[in-house]
Amino acid sequence: MFTCAYVTFDDPDQNDDEREPALAAWREAGIAGRAERWDDPGVRWQSYDAVVVRSVWDYLARRDEFLAWARHVETTTRLLNPAGVLERNTDKTYLRELGVPIVPTHWSAHDLPAWDEYVVKPAVSAGARDTIRTTDPGRARDHAAWLADSGRTPMVQPYLDMVESEGETSLLYFNRRFSHAVRRTPMLSPGMTGADHVRARPRTPDPDQIELAEKVLAAVPEPLLYARIDLVRLPDGGPVVIEVELTEPYLFLRYDPGAPAALARGLRELL
Repeated sequence: MFTCAYVTFDDPDQNDDEREPALAAWREAGIAGRAERWDDPGVRWQSYDAVVVRSVWDYLARRDEFLAWARHVETTTRLLNPAGVLERNTDKTYLRELGVPIVPTHWSAHDLPAWDEYVVKPAVSAGARDTIRTTDPGRARDHAAWLADSGRTPMVQPYLDMVESEGETSLLYFNRRFSHAVRRTPMLSPGMTGADHVRARPRTPDPDQIELAEKVLAAVPEPLLYARIDLVRLPDGGPVVIEVELTEPYLFLRYDPGAPAALARGLRELL
């Protein structure tokens, strides 16, 4: 039997509701899994056949420390996803290099485009932290300048009304094999709370969405145990990438009965 670490963080509120379904599916696939904190100095990472990064949701404030940990672990055993992927993916400037359509993005606080409504966020962020939505270009500019002055790269984007009707589509892949997709509740919708990012319902993606997601995956040379490609449609109907989640994405395992087993199968194939 293989042994793998399911990497999480110190989570007294037990926010990760995907851990137990994932570990149960691993057991069915012949993989003994154990939850470990990434910052626990007592863990012998080299004792595992693979170390799987999952709910490391505190890395934002300690990104350099987290990436140093990932590079160290990779010298002792297999890390999934690999350290190079984590380093690129935890800074959203990767969007500039994708070579596929993305949400229009302005990367500074100067000369903002004339949009009806703005979303302004830092390039290193998650869960809408330090993100605002505003119709006031002055407020958008000031927030982008505040981010830049604090040493962070600002991202200024138009708020797309399509997310209210069409919704965001997340496509989930395990070992590059499509598993399932969901329609997500937009993070910046009125009344959203911190836990609402997991509200979704199953969705069958359109062929053009699958084509775009697989173009994104094809550009990543490293092994990928999991990938979540978040898409939205522009007013002209074309799909574009919002984010490529390769570090610690919520995988919406409970929205498809075969998803935990698909994740376990992907892991077994990579061992």
